[in-house]
Amino acid sequence: MPKFTSSTSTLLIYEDWKMKKTVLILGANGRFGRNAKTAFSWADWDVTCFDRATDKLPDAAWGADVIVNAWNSAYPDWAELTPKLTARVIETAKETGATVIIPGNIYPYGPELPEVLSEDTPHAATTGLPLIRKEMEAAYRDAGVKTIILRAGDFIDTEASGNWFDQVITAKLARGKIVYPGNPDIPHAWAYLPDLAQAAVALAEQADTLETFTDVAFPGYTLSGRDLTEALGEAVGDKLRLTRMSWLPIQIASPFWKMGRHLLEMRYLWDRPHRIVSTRFAELVPDFRAAPLVEALEASLPADINPNGKMAEQTVIRAVGRPVHARPAQVELR
Repeated sequence: MPKFTSSTSTLLIYEDWKMKKTVLILGANGRFGRNAKTAFSWADWDVTCFDRATDKLPDAAWGADVIVNAWNSAYPDWAELTPKLTARVIETAKETGATVIIPGNIYPYGPELPEVLSEDTPHAATTGLPLIRKEMEAAYRDAGVKTIILRAGDFIDTEASGNWFDQVITAKLARGKIVYPGNPDIPHAWAYLPDLAQAAVALAEQADTLETFTDVAFPGYTLSGRDLTEALGEAVGDKLRLTRMSWLPIQIASPFWKMGRHLLEMRYLWDRPHRIVSTRFAELVPDFRAAPLVEALEASLPADINPNGKMAEQTVIRAVGRPVHARPAQVELR
């Protein structure tokens, strides 16, 4: 048996450190960022969470193989902040050589989006929030920095995070009621955030073999409002009542409420049928296993509604095949 000295141990630790890849997460407290932090940590990456109060770009990004840009300001601030934040991340990626991963959405397709969406669907947005997202993605492509857009539908999160799912649709679930903001009979694209974050890790681990600008659509779940209501009923073990949300209060408030105007601008997503398909995703992540829908919904519900539901940890452990990584998620690269 070989004899290991303290210097040998130090060398082994150093070699192990060199082999680990590092990721800087911008917006680690947000929806996608929080889930990405967990997924990358459990996949044995060294994870740094950017702190806007103390950190600066590109200093915080030196040594990072990947930058997850999960920064997402409120709708009223998009026009001012999105171009500025985009420019900062692009400049950082150019200086450090890091790959940028962005959780994309379906806004760039525009209000007349077709029912079937894929990487080949034209970005036809011409105004408003959809145009801002279209121009943001184009800026990365034109800059020539290594970029992965992982595009998905509306989010199903593992905790309340201020999105349509928890703020509106399931807000009255304790009373046996689902409130749906659109036509309940048409398909709508959804993404379970732990699944989306796992997909991001899988793409990050093969970033060196991808094209400079890679657009990947995440199929997720395709559900009508009635499908979602039925699945939520199965998750809570009860039959739920489906009702339509009234947009009238938002319409009345919109002249005085900027956010309300933007919500009305994006209302079309609830009234136009759409679903995401992707052969590219299947080719790049052939072993991906999505969480069963009911399991994902169980993990999304608060304990007071579904105390016996499966926890989000169980979902991710099933997906990655190993327990939570014991190292703290936030690791300094200074």
